[in-house]
Amino acid sequence: MPITREQATALLHDWTKTASLLAHARAVEIVMRAAGTKYGDGADPERWALAGLLHDADYEQWPETHPQRTVDWLRQQGDEELAHAVAFHQTAWNLPPNGPLDKALLACDELAGFVIACCLVRPEGIATLEPKSVKKKLKDKAFAAKVDREIIRNSVELLGVDFDEHIRFVIEALKPHAAELGIAGK
Repeated sequence: MPITREQATALLHDWTKTASLLAHARAVEIVMRAAGTKYGDGADPERWALAGLLHDADYEQWPETHPQRTVDWLRQQGDEELAHAVAFHQTAWNLPPNGPLDKALLACDELAGFVIACCLVRPEGIATLEPKSVKKKLKDKAFAAKVDREIIRNSVELLGVDFDEHIRFVIEALKPHAAELGIAGK
């Protein structure tokens, strides 16, 4: 029996309490749902969304072993595909990708967080955000300093898409949810 969004949401809220981490999970869920349609070649966008929702579920409580608990939980549910995607996004594990789901989760995770950071410092939020502005902020190492720029670049390259187009894709996926995500501007 496939994992439901309700099960995934319950697990996420059981393991994650910080509003910023919950918002990040929601943002990556949104982008991954769109990625399922764009990059999934007939894949179920809702399954891709679950990968986005759960990818950091264990990070708050168990950062030193992240994402092992989430991977283990997914395997207990019998979902090896989602387990591998979540495992693959932990680049330190050096796993090979199994397919487009793995590559998309990696390419959407860090970039979604970075795009949101860009929106938070703009009076108009995401409404007028363009890829060139995101790229300019990527060059500023002091801005969102914890974001690994190398992972962003390498993951988009691994996905096999144009960098500017992928940034635009992430922006456009997030735009309809600007109010919910707190990135609509002032």
